[in-house]
Amino acid sequence: MIVTLDDTNSSAIARELIRMREEGGAIALGRVLTLIVVATSDVNEDAIEAANEASGEHPMRVIVVHTYPDGDGAQLDAEIRVGSDAGASEVVVLHASGPASEDPASLIQPLLLPDTPVVTWWPDCSETHPAQNSLGELAQLRIVDSFNVSEPFGTLEQLAEGYESGDTNLAWARITRWRAQLASVLDQPPYDPITGAEVIYRKLTTSTLLMAGWLGHFLQVPVTLQFSDDELAGNLRGVRLFRHDGVIELRRTAKDTSILSQPDQPDQIVPLAIRNRFSVLNEELRSFAADPIYAAVLLEGVPEIAESNQDLVEQEQ
Repeated sequence: MIVTLDDTNSSAIARELIRMREEGGAIALGRVLTLIVVATSDVNEDAIEAANEASGEHPMRVIVVHTYPDGDGAQLDAEIRVGSDAGASEVVVLHASGPASEDPASLIQPLLLPDTPVVTWWPDCSETHPAQNSLGELAQLRIVDSFNVSEPFGTLEQLAEGYESGDTNLAWARITRWRAQLASVLDQPPYDPITGAEVIYRKLTTSTLLMAGWLGHFLQVPVTLQFSDDELAGNLRGVRLFRHDGVIELRRTAKDTSILSQPDQPDQIVPLAIRNRFSVLNEELRSFAADPIYAAVLLEGVPEIAESNQDLVEQEQ
């Protein structure tokens, strides 16, 4: 069910949510969080779809905010979605124009679920200082997605400048399974030290740089970024870890498969599917705790990679 409210206010929207819930029999008490989505029209439906899918594990109220500062007059329009149009969520899409767009936090506060966490998500990484944004100030967890930005080095530098505990990035979640697989290999004998690493990519993204920063920072070794022009799916093509007895390599061979090669061992086929936005959003919503590993990589690991790859930094500028 979809209901539209034109030229409305937050109180009227809240009353309509209660009315729809009572008439439709939706159970609001099962909602475990409020997700604020700061979206543009380009990512609106994609972000809502990802949130609706994630609501299967995390029933939530989703509030999507669009602001139009240059609009004529102060006006707030809303669209409320429940039932089959909202998964296990209830979705409120707000369009604030003119002066009504100047303080979106005040529009949203009456719509927050009581006594539940608040998460703010910028699907297109339009905010690089999320904790300083008024919508970020409402949240315990602030999520950006820098995966598709055009300047990965510059974007991560800005995110580092604005970083506060509780900030996270879906570009980081996209490499969780890569990191888990590599960490499990290093936890097995022989425990020879790693002397160097190489990250192979098709397109330089923030996920690529976060992977390189993680390896360099925690292994304390030099990391090389290596371009590949193969036609396989995905951007991250492989990781090589060098040690005295040979090379450990995890390389993608298909959209959902990779090969793990180790010295003196047969190759292993490892499931490593390319993750969509729903999958990584779902992962981030499982915990509201700060991520010290991401913080260390963002604040220390990536700058080390930038310093050793000045040619790539200059190409971006």
